[in-house]
Amino acid sequence: MKYTLFFILTLLSFLLVSGQNKRITRLEYIEKYKDIAIEKMRKTGIPASITLAQACLESDDGNSWLAKEANNHFGIKCGKTWEGEKVYKDDDNPNDCFRKYKNVYESYEDHTNYLITTKRYASLFQLSSIDYKAWAYGLKEAGYATNPKYAELLIKIIEDNQLNKLDEIVSPIAYNQQQTYKNKTASEEWNISLNKHEVKINNDVKYIIVKEGDTFENIAKEFNLWVKEIYKYNDLTKDSILRKGQVLYIQPKRNKAEAGKEQHIVKSGETLYYISQYYAVKMKKLRFRNNLMSDEDVKPGDVIYLRKRKPLTPENIK
Repeated sequence: MKYTLFFILTLLSFLLVSGQNKRITRLEYIEKYKDIAIEKMRKTGIPASITLAQACLESDDGNSWLAKEANNHFGIKCGKTWEGEKVYKDDDNPNDCFRKYKNVYESYEDHTNYLITTKRYASLFQLSSIDYKAWAYGLKEAGYATNPKYAELLIKIIEDNQLNKLDEIVSPIAYNQQQTYKNKTASEEWNISLNKHEVKINNDVKYIIVKEGDTFENIAKEFNLWVKEIYKYNDLTKDSILRKGQVLYIQPKRNKAEAGKEQHIVKSGETLYYISQYYAVKMKKLRFRNNLMSDEDVKPGDVIYLRKRKPLTPENIK
């Protein structure tokens, strides 16, 4: 018995550590922090693309020891003026001192201030905010990093992920030249440009509309997912077929509908699956809330509870 308990505890510890050590993908990182970069560009003129590319490169997309241990996403060392918390790590020299921040936002804020207040970067602010290549080479020439390929690495990250689209939309010049962008935020336009599908939101869950010729494999690759994840998120199986116009979630559906949507009256032709997709609620949660053993146990006129458990009565006990 004690060996079984030891095995279970060891397995749980392994799973916990594995979950904590799961790598963030580059696309996930950009999606998570692009709004901060956009904010900084609007205030200072530092291209959002440069900020994000530097963060991706310096922090290994948020996976580096320095990023996790110190919230330092730009590799900024302590210097003579730093009075905040510090961590130490071998870098250019053994046991180099690096700045430690309370959160990631502070790291982005300090990166902005660092470029603004350090004299050797002053010439960068004479460059166009949408000339990311000039900024990349300018950072290298000013000595931001010792890697001789630093500028090329930044440019590759920007172009591979189309981060320059953010600069073009935030820039006042681009607003005047590209009138079609005026009704979209920079984040929205970047998402539309980077992905072949426009990402929409239902019940705080991201989804796309299936197009002609789409496959599970292509969509999975586009959004950096496993095919099995798409199946799971949409209560589908390997035998499922994609159809043009179909709603396809790229995140897990919710346990209940959004506030204010308490019930649904089943109409002719509707299935539990249709209701699940319409409200972005997991099928198993709908079955549980409505005391249903089978997905087919719904008929026109039935009341489907979307947020609370349906009261048990002799009629609805299956």
